[in-house]
Amino acid sequence: MSIFTSIKNAIFGRKDETPAPTTAGTAAGTTAGKTMAPAQTKGFGAGKSAAVDEVDVERRLDGMGGADNLNWRSSIVDLMKLVGLDPSYENRKELATELGDADYSGKAEENIWLHRQVMNKLAANGGRVPADLRD
Repeated sequence: MSIFTSIKNAIFGRKDETPAPTTAGTAAGTTAGKTMAPAQTKGFGAGKSAAVDEVDVERRLDGMGGADNLNWRSSIVDLMKLVGLDPSYENRKELATELGDADYSGKAEENIWLHRQVMNKLAANGGRVPADLRD
């Protein structure tokens, strides 16, 4: 699993796979080996698929244990610590490579860039991230 995926899963939570359909009592159902069409929904929201809720990244991170003692809003090291990942140089280098910097050396400017890229990518993946934490 990639470092970014680990960060995203820690913040968003893991989405379980869709449950396997059961053979009896399903919406579609079966009768004598024939599949019946699912029941039609009428009224408000009919014909609309369930929208994926946007995750409030700031609220989730603030709610994690230890958030008040870490500067996760600007430090990639503290962000990684908060979500339970090892913020070692090797892991930050791997994360930087995932996000497009194959030349990561661990300089402060690169860490600032890396933090911004993580926030940008969280926003691109359904997270609501305050503008001051993104590019």
